[in-house]
Amino acid sequence: MADHVIDTSNAKADGLDKCPKCGSTEISLRPSTGMLVCHFCRHEWSEATIDEKFGLDASIGDLTGTVVTSGAAGGAESTDDVLTLKCGACGAEVIVNTAEALQARCHWCRQTLSVNSQVHNGAVPDGLLPFSITRDEAIARISQFVKKRSFFANPKFVREFAPTEVVGVYMPYFLLDANTHVDLTGFGEVLTRSYTRKRGDDEVRLYDADVYQVARSFDLHIDDVVIESSGQRADIDWQRNTNNVINSIQPFDVKAAVQYNANYLRGFTSEKRDLDVTGSASEAYGRALSIGRARAEESLGRYDRGVRWETEHLDVRGTRWVSVYLPVWLYSYYDGRLTHFVAVNGRTGETMGSVPLRYGRLAAVSVGIGVLGTVVGGFLSLVVG
Repeated sequence: MADHVIDTSNAKADGLDKCPKCGSTEISLRPSTGMLVCHFCRHEWSEATIDEKFGLDASIGDLTGTVVTSGAAGGAESTDDVLTLKCGACGAEVIVNTAEALQARCHWCRQTLSVNSQVHNGAVPDGLLPFSITRDEAIARISQFVKKRSFFANPKFVREFAPTEVVGVYMPYFLLDANTHVDLTGFGEVLTRSYTRKRGDDEVRLYDADVYQVARSFDLHIDDVVIESSGQRADIDWQRNTNNVINSIQPFDVKAAVQYNANYLRGFTSEKRDLDVTGSASEAYGRALSIGRARAEESLGRYDRGVRWETEHLDVRGTRWVSVYLPVWLYSYYDGRLTHFVAVNGRTGETMGSVPLRYGRLAAVSVGIGVLGTVVGGFLSLVVG
């Protein structure tokens, strides 16, 4: 439960995001500039960053308790036009503005959705990071990614590959700030001697080391760590789920996230957040502790044989949770067993994904490499001998 809620709701009296110059609602994002453009008077502008607008740049060291923004608090702030549609094929939940369309396509499996599949809409995020990579740029990056892997790709996939099917999606995440203290205790080893001993026909390398007790205790201030707020993408079991490829295209420049304005979504789809702060707390704790270990690693250079931590404790003094949309260009392909994805970071262009493999060719090349290695090894042994 939150100790304090920061109100980030849209305070406009009529609930509409209008052009500040002429009042028109015909507005969309221009990805090449990251600016909103009014289609009536051509005025361009950008919303204020969420740090500036809501004071989220306040000192992390002063955080106490659990602070959440209204977009992260779980309350529903819906409108008559914005609905969430549930895909009957893969279970994904896609947000659509019914003032523009009564159907949408699932960005995961391409199933066509209609208003008959509506579910409760959930909370409006506090902010979003606008697309700055254009659709044409995303298509070019996805095409290049697949081209480099086409030799081992399933021929059917290569024939049916259609990069123009790429979809721009705003993905839901939490941004976490945390005021913590880390305590670690364990043992570190310093190498003193390395030598070999004969054991039968083999030589075994052994070492001697001095063992020391090691302890580290320090304050750790965590700023804008990206935490999953979608239960489906938080599932990292690749045999059930391949859409966690999104995590491999991070980081995002989240300091540039701006106040939520529905006009940024025009021409794109978005996904509903289905995890709350409580449901994400365990992942957040684990991520924070991992950051703490990495910070401690910076002071462990003398232990050249490594350090083994026996106890780890993270004291969480205060946290701040913010709900945001992050931009991703997504291409999907179903091979009859798994849905494969190629994702492009909508800000940096970083591209990652998976393609269905041609296992026969992959196996043949692996065997060939093994045979070649044996031949080369035998030749070298003859030369050396």
